Amino acid sequence: MLRGRWRSTGRALLRVIVVWAVSTVTMLVLAGILPQFRLQSGDGESITKLALTAACGAGAFGLLGALVWPLLVRALLLVPALVLGLLVFFLNGSLLLLALRLVPVGQGAANAETAVVVAAVMSAVASATSTALAVGDDDAYRRRLSRLADRRRRRSGEDGRHTGEPGTVFLQLDGVGHRVLLDAVEDGVMPHVAAWLGERPSQQPTHRLTPWRTDWSSQTGASQLGILHGSNHDIPAFRWYEKDSGRIMVSNRPASAAVLQRRAIRRTGDGGLLTLDGASRGNLFSGGADQLALVLSMAARRGRANRSRAGYFAYFSDPANAVRTVVSFVTEVGREIGQSTRARLRGDRPRVGRGGLYPFIRAFATVVERDVVVAAVLGDMLAGRTAVYADLVAYDEVAHHSGPHSRDAAQVLHRLDRAVGLIAQVAEHAPRAYRIVLLSDHGQSPGATFESVYGLTLRDLVRAGCGLPVPRRAVRTKSGAEARDAARHAVRTALHRPVREGAEEKPAPGSDPVVLASGNLALISFPDVPERMSREQIDRRHPALLRTLASHPGIGFLLVRSEEHGSVVLGPGGAEVPLAELDDSGPLAHMGPGAAEAVRRTDAFPHVADIMVNSMYDPETGQVHAFEEQIGSHGGLGGEQSRAFLLSPLTLSAPLTGPLPGGDGGVRYDGQLDGEHGGQPDGELVGAEQVHRVLRRWLREASGPQVPLGTVPGGTANVPAGVANVRSAGAQTAEGERDPA
Repeated sequence: MLRGRWRSTGRALLRVIVVWAVSTVTMLVLAGILPQFRLQSGDGESITKLALTAACGAGAFGLLGALVWPLLVRALLLVPALVLGLLVFFLNGSLLLLALRLVPVGQGAANAETAVVVAAVMSAVASATSTALAVGDDDAYRRRLSRLADRRRRRSGEDGRHTGEPGTVFLQLDGVGHRVLLDAVEDGVMPHVAAWLGERPSQQPTHRLTPWRTDWSSQTGASQLGILHGSNHDIPAFRWYEKDSGRIMVSNRPASAAVLQRRAIRRTGDGGLLTLDGASRGNLFSGGADQLALVLSMAARRGRANRSRAGYFAYFSDPANAVRTVVSFVTEVGREIGQSTRARLRGDRPRVGRGGLYPFIRAFATVVERDVVVAAVLGDMLAGRTAVYADLVAYDEVAHHSGPHSRDAAQVLHRLDRAVGLIAQVAEHAPRAYRIVLLSDHGQSPGATFESVYGLTLRDLVRAGCGLPVPRRAVRTKSGAEARDAARHAVRTALHRPVREGAEEKPAPGSDPVVLASGNLALISFPDVPERMSREQIDRRHPALLRTLASHPGIGFLLVRSEEHGSVVLGPGGAEVPLAELDDSGPLAHMGPGAAEAVRRTDAFPHVADIMVNSMYDPETGQVHAFEEQIGSHGGLGGEQSRAFLLSPLTLSAPLTGPLPGGDGGVRYDGQLDGEHGGQPDGELVGAEQVHRVLRRWLREASGPQVPLGTVPGGTANVPAGVANVRSAGAQTAEGERDPA
């Protein structure tokens, strides 16, 4: 035992010496190549004295970074996240100048700008060297992670005792369809996932891959709400107009997300999937977790603990993290500019605009959001949390603009696979075993935009069908990419403009139709009519509108209410099918199995639009026409967008137990009938609500039934909520707070 302790101490001392030596060499090299950075010995310019000056300076800088930096960051907790990220560099440069003044054998000189550069380079080099040495010594790395986890638990007040039951990490790869995942595995883009599936020679599979079919609204808002909270009832699209309140709901707006989460909790009477020692990271909704970071539905809440910058603070409190992420951010911006320029020079088609702020939004989604969320997940595992759910939006954002099968999107998948591999590696050092489940919320279908093919937007077509003037210059339809509002919210936070929970979007007053796009699904509402308009009412007011829409080659089918037949589906060639007689043929041919049932379910929603519009779908090319500026889209029916995946360890029960006797045609899970969807005779996993039931069953298999939340008068569940400030694997601590919702 004593010999092992001495050996461990010796290795730690050796690592410190190596990092110090590398930092010294780095400082000497920078002094040689940067004219504004000089090292001077006390009595001349001898190499030996310069090296001693550099060694003292590097040592002082390292000590200041270890001792002073954590105190500085804690003092700056109230500084907004993006501002803190910038201050990292200036504070790091200040520490370097202070270190040079403390050198007893010589002195150094640098202006402020050069000091920032030198400090950033030295921090990055020292971090890389330390990480490389730790990875090379598995025992030391394991002990280090264990110490960090123990320290974290003590600070958070957790006793660290676990019963031996495994925890579960759910990683959502946003927008990655079942077909895209299979192609990435086959092409070697995702080697870690390929290893889990046993795709390499002499490897046995450790995970099973199960496709699942989304609801008609194939987008993150509907899918994630159903997965985390067990209900996505009354979510007809990514954005929709509610006549009773006069507001436009947008799934990735903090105010709307908060309302949707409350509605789901009222409907189910339960706080969500993560109510038992759970953590929610980078999601639209909390899932009832106690520990939250970057959760949109909680972003509008008041109080320091609930502000989104808490998650950023946990990551940027390590200066090496800040340097690495900012460098990667700048690299990603340059990569996007280069890729979009090459696509334009090649004349790639289809193509959408990728200028303006988009390179920065892409870099936020693929670098900042990824790094912060992954670091939070690592911290959760080291703290031994029971259930963690995290969303990585990188692929979805890039695929919208580059295409779901593009080389750009494949590169993002490769980097996500590396993040998955890192999480799996750190899980081996956690205080409890972890089962890692990968899943997606939807896929994406490729295709040129509706406007680029037909020369006008759907809004223009609707106005023409209503006999209203059409503007000469089309107004671009807003994109529904999930990362877009997350980036916008971060900027608002940096500018001290917090989101108000009551903030909402309302259409201009008047009788003009409200046309809202959600990928290749669009919703048309007439705000001056309080109830859902019928086909007959629409025909009396605008005789040409429905005929114009149904006969357009870019539109697959319409859903409207009929006073005579109930709701009906209208399609090309005068097709008209009452909803009661609807099947997966006729207007819904090629839209995929279960399309008719998905349309019937949406028709029953209280806030279904007056006219629901689904674009055309070409089964030969797999293409749809998005009503937004996206060449990879999702939101409606047609193609790969409706086909998500669930990748689970073989140690968990199979997602589908198969149909059981009962005569109702439903699929039973764990002895329980699925509710609203009713399942399919072939045992296919259908709808986000069924995915929720599967995930909840897996949690019960490990730790018994989750504790249902108490209710308050009115039927609203009392949801615990808080924020966990988690450092990355390089310097984990925890600061959690509970805040009843």
